[in-house]
Amino acid sequence: MRIAGSCHCGNIAYELDWKPDPAGIPARACTCTFCTRHGGVWTSCPGGSLRIRVRDRARMSDYAFGTGTAAFHVCAACGVVPVVTSRVDGRLYAVVNVNTFDGVDPALLRPMSANLDGEAASERLARRARNWIADVAFEDAD
Repeated sequence: MRIAGSCHCGNIAYELDWKPDPAGIPARACTCTFCTRHGGVWTSCPGGSLRIRVRDRARMSDYAFGTGTAAFHVCAACGVVPVVTSRVDGRLYAVVNVNTFDGVDPALLRPMSANLDGEAASERLARRARNWIADVAFEDAD
């Protein structure tokens, strides 16, 4: 299943190739203050691939907090965070915000809460390597 998404203005866009087609899409609402305030509800498909396009890189800022091991890609124009990436052992991993999906049936979403307080940085990186999208690339915008 191919899932397209973007920030509100379209500056940061992505295409997620979810393999195999999902019967349901986990939608993890992180309870940290950043995700709560930005409406971050994250999903990933470890066997899928993600292509990210940024039209104007000057209008994208990367925000890191807490352990500093993830980059929240914030559109400086519209304020939406469609993608988070993390580098683990030299490899780029990512999750996408289900609130930025285009045309996905909301009935596919399986909402759940995710509280990561108290997780050590090493545990966090190991979890990302297991569960996040492992085939991630930034591509040139057309």
